[in-house]
Amino acid sequence: MLYLNERTKLCKYVKKMYERKFTNSAGGNVSIKVDGGKYFLMTPTLMSQNYLCDLRPEQILVIDRQENIVEGEGGITREINMHMASYEENPNIGSIVHAHALNSMVFACLGLEMPNISEASEKLGRINCLEYQPATTPELAKIVRKEVKKDQTIPKAYLLRKHGVLVVGATLEKTYDMLERLEWNAYIAKEYLIFKQIGVPGMDDLNS
Repeated sequence: MLYLNERTKLCKYVKKMYERKFTNSAGGNVSIKVDGGKYFLMTPTLMSQNYLCDLRPEQILVIDRQENIVEGEGGITREINMHMASYEENPNIGSIVHAHALNSMVFACLGLEMPNISEASEKLGRINCLEYQPATTPELAKIVRKEVKKDQTIPKAYLLRKHGVLVVGATLEKTYDMLERLEWNAYIAKEYLIFKQIGVPGMDDLNS
């Protein structure tokens, strides 16, 4: 089996995503660049809906740059266009995680920029919510491509309006790490905005 170790590791991280409510049965997908971009490893379509993110290494797809399946079970998710657009625009990206993280979805669904207020998520910079386009469409991939081209910083996280989050990073480990930090920051930011709205004393000193 090609890239057995990498595919096994990808299965482990995807299952952890589902267990920690970083994605749900509505979707999500993860990819890794291997061999300098000659191939990409990617989770199959319906990984959440059909398998609850509990995948076997054989189900992880090995895909070439033309999006042909070299090895693996199942079909290619239609959201591959969003992944490939990111890889093409920034060669430093080595892994991409698209998820429906519970707390981050609050900001994504409301179309709000997420306040980045935790020390652990500082390196993500501004966490913008992108203009809405339907999931899986070329139009959404085009918007993602534009954002990645404009800002080559990694790691980087984007909120996808009404849909979820997209995190790009150098490796699977670092990208997942940023997803976890993003989701913790989302919870903290949500509570912060509630506390601020109800006038909890000391809120003006938060950034001191």
